[in-house]
Order: sequence, then structure tokens, then C-alpha cells
Amino acid sequence: MEVLDFGYASLEAQLWQILFLSIRSGAALIAAPMIAGMSVPFQLRALLAIVFSIFIASWVPLPPIPEMMSFAALLAVVQEVVIGTVLGFILQIAFAVPQIAAEQIAGTMGLAIATSIDPNSGAQSGAVGTYFGLILTLLFYAIGAHLLWFELLIESYRLLPAGTVAFDPARAGDVVLFMGHGLAVAAAIAFPVVLVLLLVQTVTGVISRSAPALNLFALGLPAGVLAGIAALVVVMPIITGQFADLLEAALRQVEALLTEPGGSV
Repeated sequence: MEVLDFGYASLEAQLWQILFLSIRSGAALIAAPMIAGMSVPFQLRALLAIVFSIFIASWVPLPPIPEMMSFAALLAVVQEVVIGTVLGFILQIAFAVPQIAAEQIAGTMGLAIATSIDPNSGAQSGAVGTYFGLILTLLFYAIGAHLLWFELLIESYRLLPAGTVAFDPARAGDVVLFMGHGLAVAAAIAFPVVLVLLLVQTVTGVISRSAPALNLFALGLPAGVLAGIAALVVVMPIITGQFADLLEAALRQVEALLTEPGGSV
């Protein structure tokens, strides 16, 4: 354990050390979805970043940091912002996957117009997307994924020392590959419900052709909504398992980015 010496002689250097170490954690907390919402004040996120930096300065072995106001310090600050943003952006991708699946389901069900303002992001969100987002958030905290992510954030200072290690461009390619993995998971989540809704729409189309006097909108829209809700109830255990696998894949991707390039899921 390294005890910080808050004497006047080294106060400036130690304040610079705390500020420099808080850059990566601050960028990660801003990018991470569980803290980056509008419901969490920016002051609280800055305070958490400072708390992380004090803990890291005291317990994690660190190499000497660049001198303040130097060109090396400027490059190191940019590097820290990139590393922290990537660590949080992986979780952003994971939390966006259910929203993509929900948009496909809601559009097929006819609930695409049922939107409301999400108080966390300030953007419009559909009813199915809000439901999926709540499930994923509760599951994220229930399995302790937030604790594992915080552990990986702290461990990143040991695996990628602040101010000394350059972020390999190959790791950016791993993030893109994980986005492709997320799109595949979104398609797998939406496929059962969309398939049921496609069958229902086919049946209602055949009925409307057989009896043209029937109102297609009065028959098809309620049938699609009821069939979609029933399909969601039936496949919800499978969707929950896919959500858990998605969070585990996101954490594995964060760990792979900290260890070696090319370690994508």
C-alpha cells in the first residue's frame, strides 16, 4: 500500500497524479450506460472518478506519470480518454442490442408508434424497448456484472499502465467485431417473436382475401398485438438467458481488450 503524502512540497504533484488517474475512470463512467444517463448528475460521476483515482493511487503499483503541461502528458491524456471510453462503450453496445431487437418486434407488432421519452437518455423509446431495457438493467445488477466491470476498470491500470502503454489499433477492430456479434444476438432475440407475428399476418392476409368485407386493420392489428404479447411471454425465459449471455460476452470482451489485441468474442 502506498500512502499519499499530502505535504505542501508534493501537493501539486499528487493533485496532478489524482487528476491524471481520474481521466480514464471518468471517461469510462461517462460512457458506461449504468451511470451515463441523465438521471445521474455529472458532479456525482466526477466525484466517483476522483474516488477511483485515490484508490488506484494508493493500492495499484503505477509507473511514473508524465510531467504536467508537457507534450507527453497531452498524448497520455488522449490515450487515457480513449481507453476509458472503449471500456464503457462495450457496455453501451450490449445495452443497445435489446433496443434493436425491440424495434424489430414492435414494428412487426404494430407498436412502433407507442413511444415515450426515456428519462435516462432523453430520447424516445418504444414500449417493448423500455421493457427490454428494464429487464437487462435488472439482470445486469442481479448477476453482479457491475462489480466485475468495476474490477476490470481498476485492473486496467495494472494491465495498461497509465501514461506508458499505447492503445493498440487492433483493439478497435475487436470493438467493431463485437458490434457485429451484438447485431447477431439482436436478430436471435427478435427471431421467435417475429416468426410468430409473420405467421399471424399470413393468416390474417388469407382471411382478408377470402372475405374482402372484413376490415383488415380491425382484424390484423389486434391479432398481431395479442400474438406478439403471447409470444413474448412464451419466449421470455429464452430471451433472459440470451441477455445474460450477452452481458457475459461484453465482460469477456472488456477483459480481452485489456489483455491482448485480437481477443474479440
